[in-house]
Amino acid sequence: MTNLLQLHTKEERIQLLSKTVKPFKQRVRQLADDAFPYDNFKDLQEIGYPALTVPKEYGGAGISLDELLTYQQIIAQADGSTALSIGWHMGIMKHLGESKSWDENVYTKVIKNVIENGALLNNAATEPATGSPTRGGKPETTAVKKDNGWVITGRKTFTTLSPILTYFVVSASIDGTDDVGNFLVKRDREGVNVEETWDSIAMRGSGSHDLVLDQVHLDQEDLVEIISNQKRKPAGWLLHIPACYLGIAQAAQKDAVSFATSYSPNSIKGTISELPNVKQKLGDLELLLLESAYFLHAVADKWDKSDEEARNTMGPELGAVKLSVTNKAVQGVDLAMRVVGAQSLKLKNNFERYYRDVRAGLHNPPMDDMTIMQLADKSIREEG
Repeated sequence: MTNLLQLHTKEERIQLLSKTVKPFKQRVRQLADDAFPYDNFKDLQEIGYPALTVPKEYGGAGISLDELLTYQQIIAQADGSTALSIGWHMGIMKHLGESKSWDENVYTKVIKNVIENGALLNNAATEPATGSPTRGGKPETTAVKKDNGWVITGRKTFTTLSPILTYFVVSASIDGTDDVGNFLVKRDREGVNVEETWDSIAMRGSGSHDLVLDQVHLDQEDLVEIISNQKRKPAGWLLHIPACYLGIAQAAQKDAVSFATSYSPNSIKGTISELPNVKQKLGDLELLLLESAYFLHAVADKWDKSDEEARNTMGPELGAVKLSVTNKAVQGVDLAMRVVGAQSLKLKNNFERYYRDVRAGLHNPPMDDMTIMQLADKSIREEG
């Protein structure tokens, strides 16, 4: 099978990825609503997708953020859950390669597994008591120093991709200190369990279950990062989130246009696509998605071309993209359903899944209220 790492151009990769994800849309309709789409991830692993954001010097493709977002939209048009889930791995791989924040030996072991076996990684940071990690709550998960390693205990929620993750990057309070660290926990460690608790109406195929850690023994080197004393820096890779929701809205648009250009009730000549009220909705929808695509990719391109100093000033812009694109995606799916009318509510159609999935974006970080405060502060600083 052709591997994405063997291809040299973005256009070639788009062609292979589009062909690979084509079955996803039909496959997800055949699965039980809360089933995890294992075959989707197997297909992505077989073409080497998980290694695309690993730096070239380590054997990956080292693709740009802008290019990654294009691919994430393509996957999301086929299945939102798959796109959002793999997006976390892709973004974190990109961030680790750029920040070089981990010990070199630990990092090279992980990415070797990613490149050779399609190993997947995600952060496990959210907890029942603390809510979103972006709000700053200290983890109740604890890591205790023992002998030449650590013992970690706790529960994490919203652990996306949990059915197939090889590695969990777990935030934990370090016992006896005020520090919070990120610990690399391999799935096969004794005491690592996934409790199937995911019952959301949106992104049901993301496998975002609870991770339960019961006296899990780790090596000294598994403390990969101290994060409590770090100022939270802007994270361009989080743009995979709005890219996913834009892709879902684009899928809804395609289905709405297909319906409008083929549906011809006997009360009119031609199809409903020729009716002014339908054209108005389709035009409004096209405008929303055009605005979103340009905003998303312009800011991603700016990130790619900026140095670290400039990137550290981009927090408000990144938040604005997420807020704008995600909310426009919600509006876009609504407009698409209005074009289709009552038919859009039928379970046999894709719209009910688009409708549920796209709303999850409103609850992904950063939250809208935090973004608005950041934008207000930006305008005040610039005036001063």
